[in-house]
Amino acid sequence: MKCAYACNSSEHVVARRGFLAGLAATAAGSVVGGLGVFSSPLAAAQLKSDQKRVVVFNMHGGLSQLESWDPKPGTDTGGPFRAIETSVPGIRISELLPNVAKQMHHLCLVRGVNTSEDDHGKGAYMMLTGRRQTPAADYPYFGAVCAKAMTPQDSALPGHIIITPGGGGGRGNDSAYLGPMYSSIALGNGNPPQNTTRPGQVTEPMDAARNDFRKRGNDRFLSRRRTALTEAYVYSYEQAAQLMKQREVFDVTKEPAKDHDRYGKHDFGRHCLLARRLLEKGVTFVQVSHSNYDTHNENFNFHIEQLGEFDLSFATFVADLADRGMLESTLIVVLSEFGRTPNINLYYGRDHWSHAWTVLMAGAKVQRGVAYGKTNDKGTEVVDGQVDHANLFHTYLQAVGVDSTDSFDIEGRDVPIADPASKMIKQILA
Repeated sequence: MKCAYACNSSEHVVARRGFLAGLAATAAGSVVGGLGVFSSPLAAAQLKSDQKRVVVFNMHGGLSQLESWDPKPGTDTGGPFRAIETSVPGIRISELLPNVAKQMHHLCLVRGVNTSEDDHGKGAYMMLTGRRQTPAADYPYFGAVCAKAMTPQDSALPGHIIITPGGGGGRGNDSAYLGPMYSSIALGNGNPPQNTTRPGQVTEPMDAARNDFRKRGNDRFLSRRRTALTEAYVYSYEQAAQLMKQREVFDVTKEPAKDHDRYGKHDFGRHCLLARRLLEKGVTFVQVSHSNYDTHNENFNFHIEQLGEFDLSFATFVADLADRGMLESTLIVVLSEFGRTPNINLYYGRDHWSHAWTVLMAGAKVQRGVAYGKTNDKGTEVVDGQVDHANLFHTYLQAVGVDSTDSFDIEGRDVPIADPASKMIKQILA
């Protein structure tokens, strides 16, 4: 669904680069060795049972906590919707999420989030890196950190996938000092990665011959002048070749028709089903975008429609992971860059509000059937269990077995994985 009345900030316009060009041009950090170990298209089928995975549902624009996870019916800030019972006695959520309510015994609501940042771009950066944006440093996004820390060395698939609502695919620029190997690959509208089909006029023997010539030329050059930039070019070609062999992994039409019906025959339903498929095939990190919740006007009508899509698809996704035994090894996060104001403006909208809102978590080491933190009766401030973006980032990593207090070795320098001035939320981890 397209939201025609968002605030039109520059952060809502996503620039995408071509797959090969974007990767080859990104040389922040060295890529050692290429993809020689990714020789088998069946590597993903050998996924170890203890491999951890992460899926993030990014509710772009700022999902209203009052119309979703922390309703305040009967107050002057609560809006028109009721709060309904869930599968966990005592925990209520908005009536706009009846199917998710039935899955509450799998979920954990973190209701005391206060990030104190009401700007779209800065808020999104904080929520996805665990750090405040600063000119002094650039930090890798959550998906890049997971790809580096968790993706098996013998995986033939990329570890960092973003499923976007529209547009083309391409390589992201979100891995900072971790290097291009861990940047995201975007699947525009859930389609397979770009540039992963061989041109019709190029036969398989022709393709093999030209790649053999390229490799021999690369080897000769690298034997004398090996740099991060040359490594990035080599890596781009080798990963593209592997993605061509693995292209079917990204084809959601291979899933049964009954699953398409269960998830909903709209883009978000298809994207959720694709996320499940990618996780099952061994992809470490998948982000699904649902846009655009920037409801400065007509907040209530919009949430009726948008959460109507989200409710069934997300609830089906959670139930499927639980039924398939994947929830123990998969962390689920539902986040935005901030929430919406308790105050209702003159256009029946809610504006940006980062001081008292909710993030949902589930799976891995996260406790189930829990609501942690509390806001006051009108939802204007956190009164118990206040946390911020850095606490959440530590908690995400600890939930999948990554020591968030550890460091990455970046060219001989120790760089903390998460903000060393912060810590995890121990109360919600099992």
